Amino acid sequence: METLPTIWFVLIAVLWTGYLFLEGFDLGVGMLMKLFARNNTERRVLLNTVGPVWDGNEVWLITAGGAMFAAFPLWYASLFSALYIPLVFVLLGLIFRAVAFEYRGKVNTEQWRNRWDWAIALGSFVSAFGIGAALALTTTGLPLNANGDRVGGPFAWFSWYAVLGGFAVVGFSLVHAAAFLALKTDGDIRDRAQRLVIRWLPVGLLPLVVWVVLVTNRHGHLLSWLLVAVAAAAAVAAWRLARRGREGWSFLGLGVFLLTGSAALFGSVFPVVLPSTLNHDWDLTVSNASSSSYTLGLMSIVACVGIPLVLAYQGWTYWVFRKRVSSSHLPPTHDVVPAVGRA
Repeated sequence: METLPTIWFVLIAVLWTGYLFLEGFDLGVGMLMKLFARNNTERRVLLNTVGPVWDGNEVWLITAGGAMFAAFPLWYASLFSALYIPLVFVLLGLIFRAVAFEYRGKVNTEQWRNRWDWAIALGSFVSAFGIGAALALTTTGLPLNANGDRVGGPFAWFSWYAVLGGFAVVGFSLVHAAAFLALKTDGDIRDRAQRLVIRWLPVGLLPLVVWVVLVTNRHGHLLSWLLVAVAAAAAVAAWRLARRGREGWSFLGLGVFLLTGSAALFGSVFPVVLPSTLNHDWDLTVSNASSSSYTLGLMSIVACVGIPLVLAYQGWTYWVFRKRVSSSHLPPTHDVVPAVGRA
C-alpha cells in the first residue's frame, strides 16, 4: 500500500470527523430553534452561542470536499455525481440557513422571525441528513460500474443505509447540541439542555451505533471492534457525566464517541474508499482512486503549513468566545434603521 494515499485517506477521515464534531452541535442548535427554544429570547440565546463560530465550522466541510477532489478525484467524482440530487439539497439547506442567520434580526416582527427560524431549523435538518446519507453510502457502497459511474436512475443511491446514516448524523447533532448548550448557556436553558442530554442521549446516538456496528461486522477487524468498545464506553461516560452536571466532560465524551466511532468506520472499510454494490472488483480504493505521487506530495507540503494555521485560528476563536451566554447579555430587540445617505 502506498504511503501518501494512505496518509491522505486518514487526513480526509479526520476532516470529516472534525466537521461532524464542530458542525454537529452547530446544526443541532439550528434544529433546536424549533424543537427546544420556547420564545424569541431563548432563540436569540441559542443563536448567540453559535454566532461567532458557525461559519468557521463550515470550513471543515469545504476542506474535506476539496481534499477528496484533489487527493482522490475518482472517489470525489463517483460519490458526488451519484449523489447529485441530495447534495444539491444539502447546499440549499446551508444557503438558507446562512441567510437566515443574517436576516432574522433585520425586522422586529414575530412573523418575520418565525419564517427565518423555520429556515434555520429545516436547513440544519436537511444538511445534517444529507451529509449523513452521503457518508453512510461511502462506507456501505453505491451501484457503480467498472468506470466508477452510477448504474440506475437519479435515485439509485436511495437505500435504508442512506436513511440510517441521515438519522445517525441528525440524532448525534441534536444530542451534541444539547450538550453544547448545557456548556455554553446559563439559567433555565442550561438546566433544560442538561435534562435533554440525559433523557435523549441513548435514543439520539442509537442510529450512529447501529451504522458503526453494521459496517464493523461486515468489514472490520480486531482494532475496529476495540474502537467500537471505546466509543460505547465514551457514550456511557458522557451520559453519566451529564447526570452529574459535568457539562464540559460530557461534551468531551461525545467527542471521543464520535472520534472512535468514525475511526472504526473508516478503518473497517480501508483500503476501500467507495465500495461498489454490483461487483467488489469495481471498488474504488486508495490505490486506484488517488492522484499522482507528485500531486499528493505537493498537497502534503501545503497541508503542513495550512492546517496548523487553521487549527490555531479556530482554537483562538473558541477561546475568545468561551464564556456562557444568557438572556441578560442580550440587548432589547429593535428594528434596523437604514442609513441615510448624504446629499
